[in-house]
Amino acid sequence: MAVSLKKGERISLTKDNPGLEKVIVGLGWDSAEKKGGFFGILSQPQQIDCDASALVLKGGRLCGNADIVYFGNLRHASGTVVHHGDNLTGDGAGDDEQIFIDLVHVPKEYDRIVVVVNIYHAVERSQHFGMIRNAFIRIVNEKTRAELCRYNLTDDYSKMTAMVFGELYRDGTEWKFAAVGQGTTDPGLAELCKRYVN
Repeated sequence: MAVSLKKGERISLTKDNPGLEKVIVGLGWDSAEKKGGFFGILSQPQQIDCDASALVLKGGRLCGNADIVYFGNLRHASGTVVHHGDNLTGDGAGDDEQIFIDLVHVPKEYDRIVVVVNIYHAVERSQHFGMIRNAFIRIVNEKTRAELCRYNLTDDYSKMTAMVFGELYRDGTEWKFAAVGQGTTDPGLAELCKRYVN
């Protein structure tokens, strides 16, 4: 049974799941209803393009663009972190975007994989995470498809244009997951990445 995490909580992935080798990081969200028509009687979801990315860090730092896995670079050079494509709307049930991680073969020099989501052209489109509902991140055993843990974002993220959803990190010989849920006002992925350069 999957563990439901709250903001700031951590869980060991490999200790509690012997033999775990590969995981799927699934992310999902829905656009909130947008009022329209007479007196707001008619409403429809506003199209919001969220982009998930994985920042593969050495010593807690992002060392170059090659370590950013996103819709423009779907596969890390090591082959151990792979993005499965961009969802432009967030429509439909289940995961909107998925990132596959081969925990066993991630090169030893990498110690953290930070999973972030930003709203594409958020400033130009006057969009923010307060316009999104049902956002979550979950970790799934790639082999068995069993959900290991899930973190549903419940805070008010109005005016936030990017989000650090969570991170997978090494702790000795273990891989752990932390539910972060930190919103930022970074206008795009490039600005968000700068937080991990120094």
